[in-house]
Amino acid sequence: MGDDSFEELVRRLAPRVLGALVRRYGRFDAAEDAVQEALLAASRQWGEHGVPEHPQAWLLRVASRKLIDLLRADQARRRREVTAVSRELPADTEAAAGAHDADDTLILLIMCCHPSLSPSSQIALTLRAVGGLTTAEIARSLLTSESSTARRITRAKRTVEESGVPFRMPSEAERPQRIDAVLRVLYLIFTEGYSATSGPRLHRAGLAEEAIRLAEIAAALLPEDGEAAGLLALMLLTDARAPARLSERGELVPLHEQDRRLWKAESIRRGVDLITRALPRGDVGQYQLQAAIAAIHDEAPNSEATDWRQIVALYRLLRQVAPSPVVDLNHAVAVAMADGPTAGLALLDGLDDPRLTRDRRLHAVRAHLLELAGEPGAARTAYLRAAELATNIHHVRYLNTRAQRLGEDTT
Repeated sequence: MGDDSFEELVRRLAPRVLGALVRRYGRFDAAEDAVQEALLAASRQWGEHGVPEHPQAWLLRVASRKLIDLLRADQARRRREVTAVSRELPADTEAAAGAHDADDTLILLIMCCHPSLSPSSQIALTLRAVGGLTTAEIARSLLTSESSTARRITRAKRTVEESGVPFRMPSEAERPQRIDAVLRVLYLIFTEGYSATSGPRLHRAGLAEEAIRLAEIAAALLPEDGEAAGLLALMLLTDARAPARLSERGELVPLHEQDRRLWKAESIRRGVDLITRALPRGDVGQYQLQAAIAAIHDEAPNSEATDWRQIVALYRLLRQVAPSPVVDLNHAVAVAMADGPTAGLALLDGLDDPRLTRDRRLHAVRAHLLELAGEPGAARTAYLRAAELATNIHHVRYLNTRAQRLGEDTT
């Protein structure tokens, strides 16, 4: 068995086993330790003797025994130990392993996105418990220290345990809000992976790939949820452009200048198929609309062939479904592409949301539209302001380069 196949197998099975243990015994933290020990045992034994016929049942049986040992060692939890031992797995471990797979993984996702946790804690806990990433991997992905990440995860698990929320599917009334939280966290993970807010890298491929993998799990667990499918489609269609975002010299390449031959054709095909099947289902949500917009971009053979009027219509609908300053900003760009830069600039002038004033995106968009409108001096000033506010080195370099070129053009 190769390392890759083992890693892929345990990444798929670990959240199921963890969910089953938390459902049976509680004790999120101890259950996770038991799963980690079971995975270490699997790496030794499976490498020597091969993967057992029922690997999930094997992991569940070993992890359960490890957890009971941990509880026995916890003298302050003697009463919990007796309860745990009384619930030891039935003889038919394969049946037990498969009976609640989907529910356990979904509930685990929902627990990690508990409303009492901050977004950063939700992200870290999701990457740890469901994604199977180590503390060091999460720290590298989120550009934080390993010690602070460990503390954040520990606090998050403690908060979930102390909340007293039972390990079960939320009620019908609670479910939409909790599912929305799960999708939002996965969206945030992908967004940070695809376009890092700070640091030396534009694209954290590992983080984006993990977000896509988790979104695939969510979509499989929620087959009737159009937004889960829409989110996965959005990620695939957006990530498809990743190979063309940097030039050979490492310079940022904007969407309209990218070499579309470098885009991932299979990701585009999958994304378009997903959103095509998701849109006719019931109410349309924000991820489906964003995916539809991404599909229009990805299916256009070149920038000039982009159907901007259809994109404008979709943004108008998105402004109703999920209004936000960034949606308004993107709508202004679409209007500018459809009706000319002056129309887009007029919309920008109406955006007075304070959250945008210190966002480099507003000033970068204004600079681009001023450049298209034939106002190089004003565009250069806006590019420089955007560069001052940018926190990712690739954005800073691109914006300063645009400003420098315009300065040369006006001398």
